Amino acid sequence: MRRTTFLLLALVLLLAARLHAQDAMPDTTRTAPLTADSTIGELLSHPALDGFADMTLPWYGRDYDADQRLSEIAGMLPYHSAVDVPTVLDGLNRLIADSAAGLPVFEHLYSAEERAADATLGAAGLFFFAGDPGAPFALIAPGGGFSYVGSVHEGFPYAARISDSGLNAFVLTYRTGGSGRPATQDMARAVDLIRDRAGVYRVSPDGYSVWGSSAGARMAAFIGSDTPAGHGGRTAQPPAAVVMAYTSHTATGESDPPTYVVVGTQDRIAPPRNMAPRVEALRQRGIEVTYAVIPDVGHGFGTGRGTAAEGWIDDAIAFWRRQLGE
Repeated sequence: MRRTTFLLLALVLLLAARLHAQDAMPDTTRTAPLTADSTIGELLSHPALDGFADMTLPWYGRDYDADQRLSEIAGMLPYHSAVDVPTVLDGLNRLIADSAAGLPVFEHLYSAEERAADATLGAAGLFFFAGDPGAPFALIAPGGGFSYVGSVHEGFPYAARISDSGLNAFVLTYRTGGSGRPATQDMARAVDLIRDRAGVYRVSPDGYSVWGSSAGARMAAFIGSDTPAGHGGRTAQPPAAVVMAYTSHTATGESDPPTYVVVGTQDRIAPPRNMAPRVEALRQRGIEVTYAVIPDVGHGFGTGRGTAAEGWIDDAIAFWRRQLGE
């Protein structure tokens, strides 16, 4: 009887030791990076992205092929060129690392009650890439022809570079469809939300910039021309700078901020000849404009990694910093 009791006690102690060892082991699944061979299914089920993984992908509400590899992600971005898989992975893995470290990386733009009343509002959210505490923030609207939101190509990579420079960055996912009015309203609301929660995110509410590419550049330009208050927001303070990549947007406002513009010579959707009139109109009003025309790149080149456009993000950051008096 004593021998049986001893064996049972030893078994219990052994089991407890194993459980303790398992608890002490780090949860590497939360920090495991995605690779080019990772599938969409693995992205969607990644524990560090739980609750918002689908918001990282271009087409809100789509039933994705779970077996598709991230090496094929360019096929999800029909309006974009120069889609660089390592750049896409860098942005996604930055989100994974920040989330696993306990940083606030995602927030819905509308409350649960608002989303329950209007399901389309579920498409709108904010991804956060932290820079230096107290530094100003950039709000980035990726493009996609108001059909999809290309955050993986021209949202997260921009934000990561801005964050690395010491400034804070948010990437907006927004409602698609139509002329872009709901999307611009989402951007205006995002400015309000970030400034309201500046203490939570540890960002300055002042000196912010708005960035956009293609369709997103239209949104950024509207916010610059009209302020967020002109598009349903509460913030009447204009951005310190607008950064616009490859768009044919021509409208201007009463007091447009300093503007950085970039486009490729091979752009067939928003060629330089379509962008030049707005640049000239702003300059005639004494507004500071940097107009970069990049050789040998087409529409939707994103960061331009591996092309003649590589480095334009740093130039745009420097432009914004000049408006901050740095």
